[in-house]
Amino acid sequence: MTASLPMLATLIALLAGLAVGKAWERYKLRDGKWIDRRRARQSPHYILGLNFLVANQIDLAIEELSKAAGLDADALEVHMILGNLYREKGQVGKAITVHQSLLQRPSLSRLEHAYVLLCLGLDYKRGGFVDRALETFNEVLRLDPKNEYALVNLQKLHEEQHQWSDAYDTRKRLSKLADVDERPQNQAILAFLENEIGLEAMRREDYAEAIRRFDGAIDLDARAVPAYLNLGDVRVAQGNDKEADAIWQKLIDVAPDRAYLAFDRLEALAIRTGSPERFTRLCRRLIDDNPQDWRARLALSRHLAASGRPRDALDLLFAALVQNPHALGIHQAIWRALGQLRHEPTLVDRYSELTRHAVFYLDPHVCMRCRYRSTELLWQCPHCHDWNTFVEERIAPAQDTAEVEV
Repeated sequence: MTASLPMLATLIALLAGLAVGKAWERYKLRDGKWIDRRRARQSPHYILGLNFLVANQIDLAIEELSKAAGLDADALEVHMILGNLYREKGQVGKAITVHQSLLQRPSLSRLEHAYVLLCLGLDYKRGGFVDRALETFNEVLRLDPKNEYALVNLQKLHEEQHQWSDAYDTRKRLSKLADVDERPQNQAILAFLENEIGLEAMRREDYAEAIRRFDGAIDLDARAVPAYLNLGDVRVAQGNDKEADAIWQKLIDVAPDRAYLAFDRLEALAIRTGSPERFTRLCRRLIDDNPQDWRARLALSRHLAASGRPRDALDLLFAALVQNPHALGIHQAIWRALGQLRHEPTLVDRYSELTRHAVFYLDPHVCMRCRYRSTELLWQCPHCHDWNTFVEERIAPAQDTAEVEV
């Protein structure tokens, strides 16, 4: 019994220390009174404010959280959320005032200081104060070098300012912090930035640097389609048509679903080198490999129509129409071919039958995350800001051409 007394005393002292620590964490002395730090978070106003926030009722959330903040002026997280809501509401001046006042508190820890600065940087970014936002995010990284949110926003600011080298360096820092399963996305983003740096070099005719950057983009992401296109353009500018052709052919092998992006270049190259049949063979091969490839049919039809073969072109266009009756480009090409054939009644009737229920659209690419559509193949969605989510709008093949499902 005597031997266990020291152990019992130690245990009691430990429990007492934990109780004092918890009390110190929860309570503080202000104006001679003990204040419960958790009072604001446990108030019904705080809970209601979060519920309204989840329901995207920003005005009601602001109203309730303002009441919760009034219960304890030192409730840091409540005031941070309130400032962020002001920013989302578009009241950037109010948000800046709230977050700047929080920075004046002398008792902030290093991490708390960093996160209040992060909120302030987002305020500046939303308000268009680019220099202040850059400075603030860099200050966040000085306090917390591994703050991924600051790095992401810093990268976006550099991108918006077309400061591609700075954006690339920032993304490199971010990629070192990312998990292994995020590596493909980081590689794709770095490839995009390499491509943009290469385009800058290309514009100033620094072809050696441009080639190095485009090659780097392809090494990072084998499906970096714009890098292949731009690398071929550099080779054409250098007078090396053969190598340009090899690069664009490699693009088709690596990403056959994106082959249509190189069609105009390959057709022009084939005509310029005196071998237009090479482009014809390429399109035929793509159609044989994928009978649903309406873009290859459209490209080949345009090539044949320009060569004085509108009837052959029209056969290809009608076949493309079966696969995608909604693409406006096909309909435009059909009417051009019909014009060359003087609008033969049988051909016009066939066209009318195929398009009885067609709806035209100009949005061939769609974001897999938010369904935002664009006429261009984008790297980053301008709506949800997700990377590498754009795909070609898929058209289901139909047994009855009058009933085609988008």
